[in-house]
Amino acid sequence: MKKISLILLVAISIWSCSENIENLNVNVKDPSNVPGEALFTSAQKSLVDQMVNTNVNNNIFRLLNQYLTETVYTDESNYDLVTRTIPEQHWQFLYKDVLKDLDQSAKNITNTPLGLTENPLNKQNKLAIIEILNVYTYSVLVDTFGNVPYSQALNLSYKTPKYDDALTIYKDLIVRLNKAIANLNTGGQSFGDSDRMYNGNVTKWIKFANTLKLKMGITISDIPAESALAQATVSSAAPFVFASNLDNADLKYLTATPNTNPLYVDLVASGRDDFVPANTIVDLMNTLEDPRRAKYFDDNVDDPSTPEIEYIGGENGASNSFPQKSHISPTMEAPDFPGTILDYAETEFLLAEAAERSLYGTPSDAEAHYNKAITASILHWGGTAADATTYLANPAVAYATATGTWKQKIGTQSWIATYNSPFEGWSSYRRLDFPVLTPPADAVSVLPLRYTYPIIEQSLNKASYTEASAAIGGDAVATKLFWDKF
Repeated sequence: MKKISLILLVAISIWSCSENIENLNVNVKDPSNVPGEALFTSAQKSLVDQMVNTNVNNNIFRLLNQYLTETVYTDESNYDLVTRTIPEQHWQFLYKDVLKDLDQSAKNITNTPLGLTENPLNKQNKLAIIEILNVYTYSVLVDTFGNVPYSQALNLSYKTPKYDDALTIYKDLIVRLNKAIANLNTGGQSFGDSDRMYNGNVTKWIKFANTLKLKMGITISDIPAESALAQATVSSAAPFVFASNLDNADLKYLTATPNTNPLYVDLVASGRDDFVPANTIVDLMNTLEDPRRAKYFDDNVDDPSTPEIEYIGGENGASNSFPQKSHISPTMEAPDFPGTILDYAETEFLLAEAAERSLYGTPSDAEAHYNKAITASILHWGGTAADATTYLANPAVAYATATGTWKQKIGTQSWIATYNSPFEGWSSYRRLDFPVLTPPADAVSVLPLRYTYPIIEQSLNKASYTEASAAIGGDAVATKLFWDKF
């Protein structure tokens, strides 16, 4: 009996050791073992971080738009994209830190069995929301570069993925977006507090998806061959878009690192004085007596002898004295200041544009949307309805009397309103060609209409890179994207 007990004990010990040894081969950091919800949160934050920050190693959208300019190191204000390999950083963040995490998130959520009492619609909603962020991210890549890896992207079987045609990608993204919208169901829940934008609110995601769809439809509306698709896309999305500032796609940052707004990291925690508001936007807003100035800019250069607040922008592209220029406002430097990628004001400007293009409504409807857009922006930045009324009464702002065509009126005011959504401002500028932005005297190129492809692609994926460059008309910042040629 003792011999049998001893044999059993030895056998159990061997089995136990075997199990422990096998556990050593498990990679606890493998993304396939991370909850899909956690990967979604990571991807969402990485996406917004990349779109809103001021770090010139990552993106220079605020400098391209002439919202900000630099003080000492002025290369990026003069459109130097190469020294810091800015296109590569943007590319890597979106493919590796956003799309790859979203892809793995979807796989992990799909493979996780439903709980006994869990509503199947919860999983369906999560997968649809992941798909919506996939569409948004790919649309940003296309709107930045043109042709990009798509059908073979994220697939490790393709070491040198081909670049797909940008318009073909866009049309497929619209199909995917329509399917995702159809799969969202308010009868279920989604990510809850793992969703840093909408806290899992499915209704908000439906509005976000339709607003993105509206924007994409407007974007292709100048392409003659795609007029029917643009019409269908815009008209089917417009009734379901953002309806107030409460719908804004704002990522909620926290007051403690590493979850603070990147603006705080770049402008405050870094202890550096690299940026000041550019005179391009400051001078225009001064001329218009824009009530948002106090929230966009700091009044640190007030002259006590003058009764009115004075804002002085830095000369775009030149060296600037930080103490002698207005600074970025304390509002935007707060660690928990939200990161915005799409908002209600932009939505109303898009609806005004849709009306002028007769894609949704008629040109007579444009003024009402234009007024709503400006009012929404002023209210969002802490102004009052009276402030908005006064501003809209200014003949230089009022839709009936402001200078220029509808493109100039909408383009100029949309550019002002997207001060904190710089990629959206760049997209609006390229689509409408307003306001007129003059490159600095020392600029190394025209104002970029696209990013050049990452230099690393020329060595690691040369055949695909060469084919894509030829297809779009040359890998240059002056090359117009497929939707910007008409």
